[in-house]
Amino acid sequence: MFDKSLRVGTRDSQLALCQAQKVLDLLKVAHFKTQLVATKSAGDLNLSQPIYAMGIQGVFTKALDIALLENRIDLAVHSLKDVPTQLPQRLVLAAVLERGSASDVLVQLRKADLSQVSTIATGSLRRKAQWLHRYPEHHLVNLRGNIQTRMDKLYSSNWEGAIFARAGLERAQLLGPHFQELDWMIPAPAQGAIGIVCRMDDSELIKELQKINHQSTRICVDIERCFLRILEGGCSAPIGAHAEVAQKNIQFKGGVFSLDGQTAATTFKEVDISDGQNLAEEAAKEVLAKGGDQILKTIKHGIQ
Repeated sequence: MFDKSLRVGTRDSQLALCQAQKVLDLLKVAHFKTQLVATKSAGDLNLSQPIYAMGIQGVFTKALDIALLENRIDLAVHSLKDVPTQLPQRLVLAAVLERGSASDVLVQLRKADLSQVSTIATGSLRRKAQWLHRYPEHHLVNLRGNIQTRMDKLYSSNWEGAIFARAGLERAQLLGPHFQELDWMIPAPAQGAIGIVCRMDDSELIKELQKINHQSTRICVDIERCFLRILEGGCSAPIGAHAEVAQKNIQFKGGVFSLDGQTAATTFKEVDISDGQNLAEEAAKEVLAKGGDQILKTIKHGIQ
Protein backbone atom coordinates (compact mmCIF):
# COMPACT_ATOMS: atom_id res chain seq x y z
CA MET A 1 0.00 0.00 0.00
CA PHE A 2 1.34 3.41 -0.98
CA ASP A 3 0.83 5.46 2.20
CA LYS A 4 2.90 8.53 1.34
CA SER A 5 1.05 11.86 0.93
CA LEU A 6 1.54 12.85 -2.70
CA ARG A 7 2.51 16.45 -3.50
CA VAL A 8 0.59 17.17 -6.71
CA GLY A 9 2.02 20.04 -8.76
CA THR A 10 0.00 22.20 -11.13
CA ARG A 11 -0.07 25.62 -12.74
CA ASP A 12 -2.28 28.04 -10.84
CA SER A 13 -4.54 28.98 -13.77
CA GLN A 14 -8.27 28.28 -13.54
CA LEU A 15 -8.16 25.45 -16.08
CA ALA A 16 -5.02 23.88 -14.62
CA LEU A 17 -6.57 23.85 -11.15
CA CYS A 18 -9.75 22.24 -12.53
CA GLN A 19 -7.66 19.54 -14.16
CA ALA A 20 -5.55 19.02 -11.05
CA GLN A 21 -8.72 18.63 -9.00
CA LYS A 22 -9.86 15.90 -11.40
CA VAL A 23 -6.60 14.06 -10.72
CA LEU A 24 -6.95 14.59 -6.96
CA ASP A 25 -10.46 13.12 -7.08
CA LEU A 26 -9.24 10.03 -8.93
CA LEU A 27 -6.32 9.61 -6.54
CA LYS A 28 -8.69 9.88 -3.60
CA VAL A 29 -10.89 7.13 -5.05
CA ALA A 30 -7.71 5.05 -5.41
CA HIS A 31 -7.02 5.73 -1.69
CA PHE A 32 -4.08 8.10 -2.04
CA LYS A 33 -3.41 10.98 0.35
CA THR A 34 -2.69 14.20 -1.54
CA GLN A 35 -1.75 17.85 -1.21
CA LEU A 36 -1.90 20.43 -4.00
CA VAL A 37 1.13 22.60 -4.90
CA ALA A 38 0.37 25.40 -7.40
CA THR A 39 2.93 27.48 -9.31
CA LYS A 40 3.12 29.93 -12.21
CA SER A 41 4.72 29.03 -15.54
CA ALA A 42 6.71 31.16 -17.99
CA GLY A 43 3.75 30.91 -20.35
CA ASP A 44 1.45 32.40 -17.71
CA LEU A 45 3.83 35.20 -16.79
CA ASN A 46 4.60 36.38 -20.34
CA LEU A 47 1.33 37.28 -22.06
CA SER A 48 2.73 39.73 -24.60
CA GLN A 49 4.66 37.33 -26.84
CA PRO A 50 3.14 34.55 -28.93
CA ILE A 51 4.10 31.15 -27.50
CA TYR A 52 6.14 30.22 -30.58
CA ALA A 53 8.28 33.37 -30.16
CA MET A 54 9.33 32.72 -26.56
CA GLY A 55 12.36 30.69 -27.63
CA ILE A 56 11.99 27.71 -25.28
CA GLN A 57 10.09 24.46 -25.31
CA GLY A 58 7.74 23.62 -22.48
CA VAL A 59 6.84 27.20 -21.52
CA PHE A 60 3.89 25.84 -19.53
CA THR A 61 5.76 22.85 -18.04
CA LYS A 62 9.30 23.99 -17.22
CA ALA A 63 8.54 25.31 -13.73
CA LEU A 64 6.90 22.02 -12.74
CA ASP A 65 9.74 20.00 -14.30
CA ILE A 66 12.18 21.86 -12.06
CA ALA A 67 9.96 21.31 -9.01
CA LEU A 68 9.94 17.57 -9.75
CA LEU A 69 13.71 17.38 -10.23
CA GLU A 70 14.27 19.34 -7.00
CA ASN A 71 11.90 16.96 -5.17
CA ARG A 72 9.46 19.73 -4.20
CA ILE A 73 6.55 17.80 -5.73
CA ASP A 74 5.94 14.11 -6.49
CA LEU A 75 3.94 14.43 -9.69
CA ALA A 76 2.89 17.18 -12.09
CA VAL A 77 -0.48 17.50 -13.83
CA HIS A 78 -0.46 18.98 -17.34
CA SER A 79 -2.62 19.56 -20.36
CA LEU A 80 -0.72 16.94 -22.32
CA LYS A 81 -0.67 19.02 -25.51
CA ASP A 82 1.62 21.48 -23.61
CA VAL A 83 4.16 18.78 -22.72
CA PRO A 84 7.20 18.56 -25.06
CA THR A 85 7.64 15.18 -26.75
CA GLN A 86 11.16 15.02 -25.31
CA LEU A 87 10.92 15.16 -21.52
CA PRO A 88 13.89 16.22 -19.38
CA GLN A 89 16.17 13.41 -18.24
CA ARG A 90 14.88 11.57 -15.15
CA LEU A 91 11.24 12.48 -15.88
CA VAL A 92 8.59 10.23 -17.42
CA LEU A 93 4.96 10.46 -18.56
CA ALA A 94 3.55 8.06 -15.98
CA ALA A 95 -0.20 8.15 -16.70
CA VAL A 96 -2.83 9.70 -18.94
CA LEU A 97 -6.45 10.21 -17.91
CA GLU A 98 -9.40 9.35 -20.12
CA ARG A 99 -9.52 11.98 -22.82
CA GLY A 100 -12.16 14.67 -23.12
CA SER A 101 -13.09 16.18 -26.47
CA ALA A 102 -10.11 16.67 -28.77
CA SER A 103 -11.97 19.20 -30.93
CA ASP A 104 -11.37 22.88 -31.51
CA VAL A 105 -14.38 25.20 -31.37
CA LEU A 106 -15.10 28.68 -32.66
CA VAL A 107 -16.74 30.76 -29.91
CA GLN A 108 -18.84 33.66 -31.18
CA LEU A 109 -20.60 36.55 -29.47
CA ARG A 110 -23.19 36.60 -32.23
CA LYS A 111 -23.86 34.47 -35.27
CA ALA A 112 -21.60 35.72 -38.05
CA ASP A 113 -21.49 34.99 -41.76
CA LEU A 114 -18.02 33.49 -42.19
CA SER A 115 -18.33 33.71 -45.97
CA GLN A 116 -17.69 37.43 -45.46
CA VAL A 117 -14.30 38.86 -44.45
CA SER A 118 -14.02 38.21 -40.70
CA THR A 119 -11.58 38.74 -37.84
CA ILE A 120 -10.77 35.59 -35.85
CA ALA A 121 -8.56 35.42 -32.73
CA THR A 122 -6.15 32.67 -31.75
CA GLY A 123 -2.67 32.37 -30.26
CA SER A 124 -2.02 29.04 -31.98
CA LEU A 125 -0.05 28.77 -35.22
CA ARG A 126 -1.78 25.44 -35.93
CA ARG A 127 -5.25 26.97 -35.64
CA LYS A 128 -4.24 30.07 -37.60
CA ALA A 129 -2.72 28.05 -40.46
CA GLN A 130 -5.71 25.73 -40.79
CA TRP A 131 -8.18 28.61 -40.54
CA LEU A 132 -6.37 30.50 -43.32
CA HIS A 133 -6.27 27.30 -45.39
CA ARG A 134 -10.08 27.28 -45.28
CA TYR A 135 -10.71 31.06 -45.10
CA PRO A 136 -7.74 32.75 -46.81
CA GLU A 137 -9.45 36.16 -46.90
CA HIS A 138 -9.96 36.36 -43.12
CA HIS A 139 -7.89 38.42 -40.66
CA LEU A 140 -6.25 36.55 -37.74
CA VAL A 141 -5.29 38.36 -34.52
CA ASN A 142 -3.14 37.06 -31.68
CA LEU A 143 -4.90 36.00 -28.48
CA ARG A 144 -2.92 35.03 -25.37
CA GLY A 145 -3.64 34.48 -21.71
CA ASN A 146 -5.35 31.86 -19.58
CA ILE A 147 -8.73 30.63 -20.68
CA GLN A 148 -10.76 33.19 -18.69
CA THR A 149 -8.55 36.06 -19.90
CA ARG A 150 -9.03 34.98 -23.51
CA MET A 151 -12.80 34.72 -23.06
CA ASP A 152 -12.87 38.20 -21.47
CA LYS A 153 -10.88 39.62 -24.41
CA LEU A 154 -13.32 38.03 -26.85
CA TYR A 155 -16.34 39.49 -25.05
CA SER A 156 -14.84 43.00 -25.11
CA SER A 157 -13.86 42.78 -28.80
CA ASN A 158 -15.53 43.28 -32.14
CA TRP A 159 -14.13 40.00 -33.50
CA GLU A 160 -16.35 37.51 -35.29
CA GLY A 161 -14.98 34.77 -33.04
CA ALA A 162 -12.06 33.13 -31.24
CA ILE A 163 -10.82 29.54 -31.37
CA PHE A 164 -10.51 27.40 -28.23
CA ALA A 165 -10.10 23.75 -27.28
CA ARG A 166 -13.54 22.43 -26.42
CA ALA A 167 -12.22 20.29 -23.54
CA GLY A 168 -10.70 23.30 -21.78
CA LEU A 169 -13.89 25.33 -21.99
CA GLU A 170 -15.96 22.40 -20.74
CA ARG A 171 -13.65 21.73 -17.78
CA ALA A 172 -13.64 25.40 -16.81
CA GLN A 173 -17.43 25.55 -17.34
CA LEU A 174 -17.04 28.36 -19.87
CA LEU A 175 -18.56 26.75 -22.96
CA GLY A 176 -21.65 28.83 -23.66
CA PRO A 177 -24.34 28.27 -26.29
CA HIS A 178 -22.68 30.21 -29.10
CA PHE A 179 -19.99 28.01 -30.60
CA GLN A 180 -19.24 25.93 -33.67
CA GLU A 181 -17.34 22.66 -33.44
CA LEU A 182 -14.57 22.73 -36.05
CA ASP A 183 -14.68 19.08 -37.08
CA TRP A 184 -12.52 19.87 -40.14
CA MET A 185 -9.63 21.22 -38.05
CA ILE A 186 -6.97 18.68 -37.03
CA PRO A 187 -6.35 19.13 -33.29
CA ALA A 188 -3.03 19.53 -31.55
CA PRO A 189 -1.34 16.24 -30.64
CA ALA A 190 -2.79 15.06 -27.28
CA GLN A 191 -5.40 17.85 -27.19
CA GLY A 192 -8.09 17.11 -24.60
CA ALA A 193 -5.85 14.73 -22.61
CA ILE A 194 -4.48 15.26 -19.10
CA GLY A 195 -1.02 13.84 -18.44
CA ILE A 196 0.81 13.06 -15.21
CA VAL A 197 4.60 13.38 -15.13
CA CYS A 198 6.82 12.10 -12.32
CA ARG A 199 10.43 11.13 -11.64
CA MET A 200 11.64 8.09 -13.56
CA ASP A 201 13.22 6.50 -10.48
CA ASP A 202 9.94 6.67 -8.51
CA SER A 203 9.02 3.18 -9.69
CA GLU A 204 6.51 2.44 -6.93
CA LEU A 205 4.55 5.60 -7.71
CA ILE A 206 4.65 4.90 -11.47
CA LYS A 207 3.20 1.45 -10.80
CA GLU A 208 0.47 2.86 -8.55
CA LEU A 209 -0.49 5.53 -11.10
CA GLN A 210 -1.57 2.78 -13.50
CA LYS A 211 -4.73 2.64 -11.41
CA ILE A 212 -5.87 5.92 -12.98
CA ASN A 213 -4.23 5.50 -16.40
CA HIS A 214 -6.66 5.14 -19.34
CA GLN A 215 -4.93 2.74 -21.70
CA SER A 216 -6.79 3.44 -24.96
CA THR A 217 -6.21 7.17 -24.50
CA ARG A 218 -2.55 6.48 -23.78
CA ILE A 219 -2.22 4.47 -27.00
CA CYS A 220 -3.72 7.32 -29.04
CA VAL A 221 -1.74 10.19 -27.53
CA ASP A 222 1.50 8.21 -27.80
CA ILE A 223 0.88 7.88 -31.56
CA GLU A 224 0.11 11.60 -31.89
CA ARG A 225 3.15 12.67 -29.90
CA CYS A 226 5.39 10.27 -31.84
CA PHE A 227 4.10 11.78 -35.11
CA LEU A 228 4.93 15.25 -33.79
CA ARG A 229 8.38 14.16 -32.61
CA ILE A 230 9.28 12.59 -35.98
CA LEU A 231 8.30 15.78 -37.80
CA GLU A 232 10.41 17.71 -35.27
CA GLY A 233 7.57 20.10 -34.66
CA GLY A 234 6.82 22.07 -31.54
CA CYS A 235 5.03 25.33 -30.83
CA SER A 236 6.81 26.82 -33.86
CA ALA A 237 5.26 24.54 -36.50
CA PRO A 238 1.57 24.16 -37.42
CA ILE A 239 1.21 20.40 -36.93
CA GLY A 240 -2.02 18.59 -36.13
CA ALA A 241 -2.56 14.95 -35.18
CA HIS A 242 -5.47 12.93 -33.86
CA ALA A 243 -5.83 9.19 -33.25
CA GLU A 244 -8.86 7.35 -31.92
CA VAL A 245 -9.79 3.74 -31.28
CA ALA A 246 -12.72 2.59 -33.42
CA GLN A 247 -13.69 -0.97 -32.43
CA LYS A 248 -10.53 -3.00 -33.17
CA ASN A 249 -8.91 -0.32 -35.33
CA ILE A 250 -7.05 2.93 -34.84
CA GLN A 251 -7.99 5.84 -37.09
CA PHE A 252 -5.40 8.57 -37.49
CA LYS A 253 -5.38 11.93 -39.23
CA GLY A 254 -2.43 14.28 -39.24
CA GLY A 255 -0.90 17.11 -41.17
CA VAL A 256 1.46 20.03 -41.42
CA PHE A 257 0.48 23.46 -42.77
CA SER A 258 2.36 26.46 -44.08
CA LEU A 259 2.16 29.52 -41.84
CA ASP A 260 0.00 31.38 -44.34
CA GLY A 261 -2.32 28.38 -44.75
CA GLN A 262 -1.79 28.17 -48.50
CA THR A 263 -0.04 24.80 -48.45
CA ALA A 264 -0.95 21.63 -46.56
CA ALA A 265 0.27 18.04 -46.43
CA THR A 266 -2.18 15.70 -44.68
CA THR A 267 -2.86 12.02 -44.20
CA PHE A 268 -5.59 9.69 -42.98
CA LYS A 269 -4.87 6.10 -42.00
CA GLU A 270 -6.76 3.25 -40.37
CA VAL A 271 -4.99 0.15 -39.09
CA ASP A 272 -5.67 -2.76 -36.80
CA ILE A 273 -4.88 -1.81 -33.21
CA SER A 274 -2.16 -4.48 -33.14
CA ASP A 275 -0.31 -2.57 -35.89
CA GLY A 276 -0.47 0.77 -34.12
CA GLN A 277 3.19 0.81 -33.12
CA ASN A 278 4.26 1.76 -36.67
CA LEU A 279 1.38 4.12 -37.42
CA ALA A 280 3.04 7.40 -36.44
CA GLU A 281 6.17 6.71 -38.47
CA GLU A 282 4.19 5.67 -41.57
CA ALA A 283 1.93 8.72 -41.32
CA ALA A 284 4.87 11.09 -40.84
CA LYS A 285 6.71 9.63 -43.84
CA GLU A 286 3.60 10.10 -45.99
CA VAL A 287 3.14 13.71 -44.87
CA LEU A 288 6.80 14.51 -45.57
CA ALA A 289 6.57 12.88 -49.02
CA LYS A 290 3.46 14.94 -49.84
CA GLY A 291 5.38 18.19 -49.36
CA GLY A 292 5.53 18.43 -45.58
CA ASP A 293 9.32 18.35 -45.73
CA GLN A 294 9.38 21.53 -47.81
CA ILE A 295 6.81 23.23 -45.56
CA LEU A 296 8.89 22.48 -42.45
CA LYS A 297 12.12 23.54 -44.17
CA THR A 298 10.53 26.86 -45.20
CA ILE A 299 9.29 27.51 -41.65
CA LYS A 300 12.65 26.57 -40.11
CA HIS A 301 14.55 28.98 -42.32
CA GLY A 302 12.01 31.77 -41.91
CA ILE A 303 11.39 32.15 -45.60
CA GLN A 304 7.64 32.51 -45.22
